Amino acid sequence: MSESIVTKLSFVEGYSFKVEFDLKEIPTLIVDEAKPIGEGLGPSPTRLLSASIGHCLSSSLLYCLRRAKVNIKGLETTVKADTERNEKGRLRIKNIDVKVHLVLDEKDKPKVNSCLEVFEDYCTLTQSVRKGIEVNVSIADI
Repeated sequence: MSESIVTKLSFVEGYSFKVEFDLKEIPTLIVDEAKPIGEGLGPSPTRLLSASIGHCLSSSLLYCLRRAKVNIKGLETTVKADTERNEKGRLRIKNIDVKVHLVLDEKDKPKVNSCLEVFEDYCTLTQSVRKGIEVNVSIADI
């Protein structure tokens, strides 16, 4: 099964854009660069990527744990993206560290190991980023 997801960005001002998703029930979002480049009116691309990876991994783990009938008392994920300049001086994401804090009943802990072995493989975004994604760019109406 393949699916296309369409996201539209419309320039607002400065470095901020309105983001509209292809599902009407999802509210629009403002994205922006942090100060001093932008005004920080919304998350930056790096913050969006960090949130996306954290959500994808957390959801994959949650799905597996629920299927294993594990009672989840709490799940909190922290994502840290480190940036550095490349040889041309361009800012790039060097690495992304994800820390998942899982709170369970003691009796459920033995059921967790099988999920910990496989949940990362089911995270569409993390596995795609790890392998690299082909990005095709075209400029229209010039």
